Amino acid sequence: MKRVAVAGFGIALLLAALAQAQTPDTIKIGVLADMSSLYADLGGPGSTAAAQMAVEDFGGTVLGKKIEVVSADHQNKPDVGSSIARQWFDQQGVQMITDLTTSSVALAVQEVAREKNKVVLITGAASSDLTGKACAPTSVHWEYDTTALANGTGAAVVKAGGDSWFFITADYAFGHSLQKDTASVVEANGGKVLGSVNVPLNTADFSSYLLQAQASKAKIIGLANAGGDTINSIKQAAEFGIVKGGQKLAGLLLFVSDIHSLGLQTAQGLQMTESFYWDQDDQTRAWAKRFFDKTKKEPTMVQAGSYSATLHYLEAVKAANSIDGLAVVKQLKSKPINDFDIRNGHIQDDGSLVHDMYLYQVKAPADSKGEWDLYNLVATIPGADAFKRPHGNECPAVKG
Repeated sequence: MKRVAVAGFGIALLLAALAQAQTPDTIKIGVLADMSSLYADLGGPGSTAAAQMAVEDFGGTVLGKKIEVVSADHQNKPDVGSSIARQWFDQQGVQMITDLTTSSVALAVQEVAREKNKVVLITGAASSDLTGKACAPTSVHWEYDTTALANGTGAAVVKAGGDSWFFITADYAFGHSLQKDTASVVEANGGKVLGSVNVPLNTADFSSYLLQAQASKAKIIGLANAGGDTINSIKQAAEFGIVKGGQKLAGLLLFVSDIHSLGLQTAQGLQMTESFYWDQDDQTRAWAKRFFDKTKKEPTMVQAGSYSATLHYLEAVKAANSIDGLAVVKQLKSKPINDFDIRNGHIQDDGSLVHDMYLYQVKAPADSKGEWDLYNLVATIPGADAFKRPHGNECPAVKG
């Protein structure tokens, strides 16, 4: 009888421990990003600061539990990212992960979240496959994707006469998706793709790739890369005199941090599609001032998105009275998304947050009134146009 009693007591302790693990005293939000390499400036520590701002603005607690922000560097490696996510979900009480710059990492982490019924709100990765063939029920692609970038910058450049293209493409999921989506838009608007070259991530020397693009005689060299790779390719294109020779560059994913790094003398005239610009209106300026006071930099759309996603997640947890992944995402999908960052937004069945996007052009040096006064607004692109897929959607959640 004594043994039975001890065994029963042990089972009771185990069940109590499991219950405690399922209902943690602290609800943790994880910022999983490139913290030290080519994408660190556009997300990274700035995304962590933005998520922390959202927690503070929400009040620091939800469902009677303290909210904590944790962060880690995925090193742009899918295996590292998925390992961190699994440990966070299984052992550290993380309920939601955001940022996820680097599409290959986001795709891997999204699968872990699917398995664990945890939420991922992707603000940094771009591949449209995240809400296409790889879509997941507890995932929302929050800020932008390769479809929106293609429908914005790609379409604008073709309509302005750039009807022949050569792509310099980051050789992983994001680059291939961006090239594919942009090529579809180019061809749909009467243009032609003359060729492409794949470039390893975090490449320092673009000379051989730029020479291939130059030799193609394409009117437009489409840069299907981001962050430090985009900065290096634009700088080296200037050194080769490519633009002076008559070809034009199309930066298919550019951030305010990239333009600040390049300088207006080099970047002037470039067009880009973004979901957020710090100097867009009074709402964006008010939030950006708070962010700047913390980081001494103006925010990118990834960092603004990390704030927006975190705040809406916490509101959904409160409304659903649950941290269950499916319940929280169902709540997120049940109402419009509108704030300083996302305008006229709603989340589709595939997990894509459809909202207005903006086509900007980089100012000439003489037109800038300050260090971060970098863009002129060219056009507002309604969400229905920005996120329209040229060939439909392979997501099983989308009928037809």
